[in-house]
Amino acid sequence: MEYFLEHYVTLILTAIYVGGCLYIGWYFKKKASKGVEGYYVAKREIPGWVISLAFFSTSASTNTYIGQAGKSFEYGLSWAWMGLIWTLFCIISWQLLGPRMRFQSARLKSFTIPDYFHLRYKSNLAKSIRVLSAIIILFATLWYMIGIAKGCAHVLTSVLDIPYEYGAFAIIAITCAYTIWGGMYSVLWTDAVQGIIMFGVAILMLAIPFMYVGGVDNLMETIANTEHLTKAGEPMKSGLVTFGELVSFLYILGIGLAIGMKQISEPKNLIRFYSINNAKSMRFAMIWTPVFLGISLVCVMGLGALVHGMASPDEASYLINHTDEVVGFMLDKFDNKFVSGICVAGLFAAGMSSLASVIIIIGTAFVKDIWHVAKPMPENKIIPRTKWFMALYCIIVFVMTLYPMAGIVELTAFAGAVFAASFFPAIFGGLYLKWGTDAGAMASMVMGMVVNIVWRVAFRFEYEVLKDIHEILPAFLISMLTYVVVSLMTKKRAPNAKHLEIVFGRTP
Repeated sequence: MEYFLEHYVTLILTAIYVGGCLYIGWYFKKKASKGVEGYYVAKREIPGWVISLAFFSTSASTNTYIGQAGKSFEYGLSWAWMGLIWTLFCIISWQLLGPRMRFQSARLKSFTIPDYFHLRYKSNLAKSIRVLSAIIILFATLWYMIGIAKGCAHVLTSVLDIPYEYGAFAIIAITCAYTIWGGMYSVLWTDAVQGIIMFGVAILMLAIPFMYVGGVDNLMETIANTEHLTKAGEPMKSGLVTFGELVSFLYILGIGLAIGMKQISEPKNLIRFYSINNAKSMRFAMIWTPVFLGISLVCVMGLGALVHGMASPDEASYLINHTDEVVGFMLDKFDNKFVSGICVAGLFAAGMSSLASVIIIIGTAFVKDIWHVAKPMPENKIIPRTKWFMALYCIIVFVMTLYPMAGIVELTAFAGAVFAASFFPAIFGGLYLKWGTDAGAMASMVMGMVVNIVWRVAFRFEYEVLKDIHEILPAFLISMLTYVVVSLMTKKRAPNAKHLEIVFGRTP
């Protein structure tokens, strides 16, 4: 009873939010189960404003609201430049990829990103590309989901005193439930609701340090002259407000590209283009999605640096080594039940929006793009098997979240690097380059995956001079070059003119 009296506002607000998400999933259960097109891409009938909010909410996950926000506690306001990089890639995604992806996927009757590769590059090698891309999704998504669940679990521990493992289980189980029930319908509509909540919470969280310290001038003066120590034990002094003093621009660029480029390559983002209902909706989303994302990123990317104004030297010495806990600390320190309740619901929304998006992607990748390719199955078995695999994968994620391999930022950045280097060349080539070939797509995927892993394991952390050069930089450049060179060397493998006419038609 004492626990409930202490946390009742947060518990009630979170329960209302979670109940709403579960209701949406249950509401669309019958509609989503009518066929593969409904369950996988919501029959391409979702309004533009829903897609716009859904794209924003799944792009700005707990990686952003907890991991990235907390990282600026270590690196200062310089980290806020990350938001500019992400917003730029959001614009590129909607302007460069969105219209053509919607156009071509509809003409090819594509339901997943791997089957887009199969249908676009149509050849005896295309089936192998489809399976390989599905395997890459299963591999990279594991890292991403662990990072998201880890962030939410830390917040529940800090604010509600819920043990880490219980918090991780709650976020994964709830999200898995409504995603399994309603498929892409529930994913997109809950994401839209979550996007509205997240937008408001981003603004609210930015205000907390200023309210706690007593205004803009007081807070900025405090963090500009702090005696808090860096990880190396040196006083930060003006480093929090001086560009590049606490972190190199090269590292900011690497992480910014690795995560920002997910918007032009990650299946959970690209699949949104499949579901939008018409050209008018596409135009709406092209304008407003970067606005929603950009404003929220301005609010949260430098948040951790501002939290120095709320922390004592002892608290700061702990948080500098545990930046994933900074946002939870801020809410606990502010000690306002109503504000904490709203923010926890918003952080839950940030995690659940991204988890739901990838849960359905891994289900479709395994069942439709690996199992169904290896052993074709009746359509009425595809959806039930997709649901079972989503549940199984979530159990695996939960177990691995108990023993995370790295912090939130590094986990999600590595996943983003794998997707960007492995998928973008084949996607861009498929959408724009008629001379792009199946061999070029396959070679670029392999090179993107291999260079990412080799650079991270054998080079980046073994040599001091390379530690700030994120694997996305060499992997993306080599992968893109591989696609171009191999495609030019294998021109004869390009699809015939009749197939290319079906693919490209009159491009929008």
